[in-house]
Amino acid sequence: MGRPHRDALFPPAVLEELTRHVDIAPRLVTDGFDRVPDLTAPDLAAVELLITSWGCPVLDHAALERMPALKAVVHAAGSVKHHVTEACWDRGLLVSTAAAANALPVAEYTVAAVLFANKRVREIGGLYREHRAALDWAARYPGFGNYRRTVGVVGASLVGRRVLELLGSYDFDLLVADPHLDPVRARSLGARLAGLDEMMAVCDVVSLHAPALPETHHLMDARRLSLLRDGATLINTARGSLVDTQALTAEASAGRIHAVLDVTDPEVLPAASPLYSLPNVLLTPHIAGSLGGELQRITRSALDEVERYCAGKEFAHAVTRDVLTTSA
Repeated sequence: MGRPHRDALFPPAVLEELTRHVDIAPRLVTDGFDRVPDLTAPDLAAVELLITSWGCPVLDHAALERMPALKAVVHAAGSVKHHVTEACWDRGLLVSTAAAANALPVAEYTVAAVLFANKRVREIGGLYREHRAALDWAARYPGFGNYRRTVGVVGASLVGRRVLELLGSYDFDLLVADPHLDPVRARSLGARLAGLDEMMAVCDVVSLHAPALPETHHLMDARRLSLLRDGATLINTARGSLVDTQALTAEASAGRIHAVLDVTDPEVLPAASPLYSLPNVLLTPHIAGSLGGELQRITRSALDEVERYCAGKEFAHAVTRDVLTTSA
């Protein structure tokens, strides 16, 4: 991992706790297995367990050759797609991720975005700042509010399932779209299974939680965005590539729909993008996931997995080759 992530995730007290389970050299932190002055060949050859995070170099065949004793990878972050390769599965490595821990703040951000979108908090706040007087908000936004609104979740991922769980305590009608879900499983999540086009046409808010796969590229294209009802809100905390940015910009610039975007394609958007200044668009710089104090949840997840490994137990949050092909 990168040193800043080591410092944020594994402060001295945590490193001390780690030493109760494993022999660890905290100074040996790397974002490149072939370019660390303090990391000698014998060091790498003895490594049985890697603790990784954001900035981890790719674990390809060349890297694994330097680590013949490597048996397991505990990832103190979300997706392992950036560094776990086919060579890892061919080696038979055990892999764990803290994606479940990272899913919670993303889900919390999403729920806040849903509630604020239906209440038109961003728009009303802007007008209140501009006019410095109470206007007839009900006349400006007929039917605004959160009671009995229809919310759609695209993707029953770790985040998508947590979003449905949290939204279940509100008076929403919940829909979920996922090709790997059946109606019974959808009902167990508190939602009705819907086709994506149907969801786009009937929902007040649609929130994206699908992985970036070839078949999800521009899932929200011009045709599908046109299905959104006037005044509906699209939320994307998943991957920027799920949305056709040009098509979304056109719809948002027309003022027809609203958007809350924590991820974009490209990321970061060009400085001239209209999405920065549109009053019906909220852009945030990929902050929905774990940051600040929330990192401690990821650290605890990783520590628990290290402890399980050392006790000879299976990982609580194991990743497999099959699961990785359809996950973020």
